[in-house]
Amino acid sequence: MGQPVRVLIADDRKATRNGLQALLSLYPQVEVVGTARNGQEALCSVAECKPHLVLMDMQMPVMDGVETTRRIKHQWPDVRVVALTIHPKYRTEVLAAGADAFLYKGDSPQALQDAILTQVQGVSDPAS
Repeated sequence: MGQPVRVLIADDRKATRNGLQALLSLYPQVEVVGTARNGQEALCSVAECKPHLVLMDMQMPVMDGVETTRRIKHQWPDVRVVALTIHPKYRTEVLAAGADAFLYKGDSPQALQDAILTQVQGVSDPAS
């Protein structure tokens, strides 16, 4: 892939957003283009930042990750969503809402990188 994968991080916890951003900065093929503290911010950020992929927490204020995923996939079907949570109970619901992958926050950094790169293979243009 020539250009970096544009990633938006949506998580209500600042420490998680900062940690993911720091981790992803280690990968030259990934560019974090924005962060969001809740589902509503995530929707606005997708429109503004035009990511290829959103790392989506499930438990957020204002709008949870399941509903945010549903709305992103409806409005921007080419944007990939990777659900990222500690709660297995969301797996079925978020995948039914359109998430492209599901990871646990405790998964390895390599699993996260692999999920991102796998989801965006063949993607050439950011969401429009």
